[in-house]
Amino acid sequence: MPVGPELISPRSARVSAARRLAKRNFRGKERLFLAEGPQAVREAAGHRGDGGETLVELFATPDAAERYADIVGEARDAGARVHLADEDVIADISTTVTPQGLVGICRFLDTPFEEILKAGPKLVAVLANVRDPGNAGTVLRCADAAGADAVVLTDASVDLYNPKSVRASVGSLFHLPVAIGVPVEHAVQGLKDAGVRILAADGAGEDDLDDELDKGTMSGPTAWVFGNEAWGLPEETRALADAVVRVPIHGKAESLNLATAAAVCLYASARAQRARRAGS
Repeated sequence: MPVGPELISPRSARVSAARRLAKRNFRGKERLFLAEGPQAVREAAGHRGDGGETLVELFATPDAAERYADIVGEARDAGARVHLADEDVIADISTTVTPQGLVGICRFLDTPFEEILKAGPKLVAVLANVRDPGNAGTVLRCADAAGADAVVLTDASVDLYNPKSVRASVGSLFHLPVAIGVPVEHAVQGLKDAGVRILAADGAGEDDLDDELDKGTMSGPTAWVFGNEAWGLPEETRALADAVVRVPIHGKAESLNLATAAAVCLYASARAQRARRAGS
């Protein structure tokens, strides 16, 4: 369906429906979420889930439709309905202060936890009680960059489809399987049963990340459990892990934030696993 010459009305039912997706209860009811900006929309247009193409609708200002004509074309080729909209409409739908002229509506794409286990994951990030959407999206991006096989958000963690989470993932949401709403005990036990070693990341951990690398204990299938931004992991969650590991602080910094610590841990595991494969 080509982009039509007329701008969609701000009072259109399509605009009203898109605006409501900023709220979690409407996202859950419709099983749809917003993807804002050219990078997210491009990734969404190229993604296909079990229910078909992920991107179902796209709103674009005339200027953005011209500037990102290739993305609009990909969206149209994916079967998405494309609407021209003026900047006020985009601003009304968008949750950003400075919208980039493209807002997509996407189908939910989370993966059942059992399917992740069946795939035999080698590197997994588990977010336990992570409440900040920006942190959740950034850890997802780090996991994607490190070559992780999956991310698991426990039932006490933030909504994967919060617009801030989606933006912070910078498209990585569309790259790797993500399970949501999994109780942490179920996540840990399922991964253990699948032969995955569980490492809890904690600044007060008994084991040092450098020592773990030196001992060669990180080259096998591994899941890192990351806790709440403010209080970390509770004792009962730490007790579920095979080891509680701290990232060593060699300078004077008091600590690392969640996303930085996650990047260090995931890349350490990825390097150890690559070295093992290269030597086998």
